[in-house]
Amino acid sequence: MGRDKPLLPFRGKTLVEHIGAEVREAAGSVTLVGGAERFRSLNLPAIADIKPDCGPLGGIVTALEFSTAEWNLVVACDMPAVSASFLRSLLDDAERTGCECLVPVSPAGRIEPLCAVYRRTCLPELRRVLDTGTRKMTDVLAALNAVKRSVQKSGFFKNLNTPEEWVTHEHSSGSESQGVHG
Repeated sequence: MGRDKPLLPFRGKTLVEHIGAEVREAAGSVTLVGGAERFRSLNLPAIADIKPDCGPLGGIVTALEFSTAEWNLVVACDMPAVSASFLRSLLDDAERTGCECLVPVSPAGRIEPLCAVYRRTCLPELRRVLDTGTRKMTDVLAALNAVKRSVQKSGFFKNLNTPEEWVTHEHSSGSESQGVHG
């Protein structure tokens, strides 16, 4: 991207503030994980990774270490189309199934572990997997026996990695409505 994605301007605030507001509406609170210094100017709680440079798994372990909630939404900071209603549906499904992790799967079969619900009780297993050096999220999910939920449309999971993708997203006409079903 050439810039710090979470701090890109989006709808009158930063991208991470927008996504944080959706998470807060769905879950009741939000905490940013990783690079707490860079988020200092935002009005959002932020914590540094316990084990820096361990990729998404390190961030998930950090989030669960600091969380007191049983169910935790994990959402990447570069998914501008996520909505509180979609995230709430993931939380509701996770609570109904009683699983350790509920992960959406796009119509193309792509799993989305960075827009998923993790139960705090999976923390010991996530720590163990992290300590083995595993970083591939599909391997992490296999260790958790994650419940997968198919999603009718994949627009929520579109992440933005280049300036061109950002411009295209900024000029597109709104986000699609999404549904989750099992």
